[in-house]
Amino acid sequence: MTRKDSSTPIYAKNGMVATSQPKAAQVGVDIMKQGGNAIDAAIATAACLCVVEPTTTGIGGDAFAVVWTKDRQIHALNGSGKAPKTLTIDAVKQRGYENMPKYGLVPVTVPGAPSAWAELSRRFGKLSFEEVLTPAIRSAREGFKVTKGIAASWKKAHEAYRKRWQGEEFAAWFDLFAPGGKTPKPGEIFAFPEMAKTLEAIAKTKSDAFYNGELAEKIDRHFRKYNGFLTKSDLQAHSSLWVTPLKTKYKGYDVWEVPPNTQGLVALEAINIFKHLSPDATKLEEYTHKQIEAMKAAFADGFAHIADEAHMNVTTEALLSDDYAKMRAQKIGKKAHEPKPSTPPTGGTVYLATADSEGNMVSFIQSNYMGFGSGVVIPGTGIAMQNRGHNFSLEKNHPNALAPGKRSFHTIIPGFLSRNGEAVGPFGVMGGFMQPQGHMQVLLRTVDMGMNPQEVLDAPRWMWQQRKTVLVEEHMDKALVEKLRARGHDIRFSKTIEHFGRGQIIWRNPERKHYEGGTDKRADGIVASF
Repeated sequence: MTRKDSSTPIYAKNGMVATSQPKAAQVGVDIMKQGGNAIDAAIATAACLCVVEPTTTGIGGDAFAVVWTKDRQIHALNGSGKAPKTLTIDAVKQRGYENMPKYGLVPVTVPGAPSAWAELSRRFGKLSFEEVLTPAIRSAREGFKVTKGIAASWKKAHEAYRKRWQGEEFAAWFDLFAPGGKTPKPGEIFAFPEMAKTLEAIAKTKSDAFYNGELAEKIDRHFRKYNGFLTKSDLQAHSSLWVTPLKTKYKGYDVWEVPPNTQGLVALEAINIFKHLSPDATKLEEYTHKQIEAMKAAFADGFAHIADEAHMNVTTEALLSDDYAKMRAQKIGKKAHEPKPSTPPTGGTVYLATADSEGNMVSFIQSNYMGFGSGVVIPGTGIAMQNRGHNFSLEKNHPNALAPGKRSFHTIIPGFLSRNGEAVGPFGVMGGFMQPQGHMQVLLRTVDMGMNPQEVLDAPRWMWQQRKTVLVEEHMDKALVEKLRARGHDIRFSKTIEHFGRGQIIWRNPERKHYEGGTDKRADGIVASF
């Protein structure tokens, strides 16, 4: 296990796990040492992250995965849940909302993470599901040392929630995460005995307890008590979906993303537009300007068109077509523009990457959204419920309009890179709408600038926010910033680390027959290897 303090990547021959918490990364490696594969390691790490990094993820969240198997096949899993069958636009507006609320019972959709873990294990795992979840159960029961970054996020969230969450429906959150009115300090041992029991039930039943059994009943009772929408029948109707991953090409590399309802399509469209702008990495000002403009155009389309794929008004093929990318690129000039959507011709998050000695690799992401999620905790279970319903629109004619049994526009996306039919590896950048922007920057710094994984993650990042506003990190080159401002970009420096996401990368080096991993210094993470 190695903490990254330089821009040198970590190397490994047998296996590697990169994620934002040292304990979770080590759990994944230990699982591989016990005979598990990269898929087992991903599940074990993800479950452990629910315990040791509750500020961003939990059992009540969603998950997505891209899996590269040793037979050179790529698979994608959509582990997001649907809106409850009684959650309608009219029902939300009758409660006085003009937009979907961020917190409380209303924005809670069916959690998909437990089902995703079980489905990954069923299809690709080598060890039993119980074996894979045992480390997370042990960490929850016996306790874990809270890292510095998580302690700070935990405290900050608690201070905000004390003022914001006054209703009785939020009481269980404070009981679970701030007992006695306090959050844990760095280095303090904190335990979740209730969460340990929940994880045990999920492990023994291959997640059935969560969707059909005792846990489903507890969730149902809590939502009925406080007049929520989610019911046991909504949970029973859930299933994870194996989907065909989307890809685009960039200079001989295939870039893979999970299709809608995720915003992975935004990353791919931005790359498509960018490659038609004749990018030259040696001309950094123009190169960066074109990246930002391509990303703005792709986001404008994403916000207008991306939804549950069955409800989209345009096809993913049309948005990713070469002709459409050329048309969008032709509208990009030398100055910053106000992003507007077009229409093609008719025709809070954790990320982890794993790799094993057989050649299996996993890009995995899960989240409760906006930190701790909805603020709704199911008493006696340790389950914090997500608030993904917040991303629904209440405009009835919008593709992403709220409807019962519909999946919302989703921010979390795992990425994967391959070349000539061989895996390069998994990558991801956490952080809401930073994610496709981070994916693009990872790709270009790898392919065009020849950076190693750690250099890619250490480099200063930019984040487009809205209109012409772009946030940049404080260590961004000041001369470059002034040149971008001269092009009309409203560049603002930000000290807020959360704006720029936290990334992980594992690349496979076929010539040297080893893995190269990087982990983001913006988090507490490591690359664990053997």
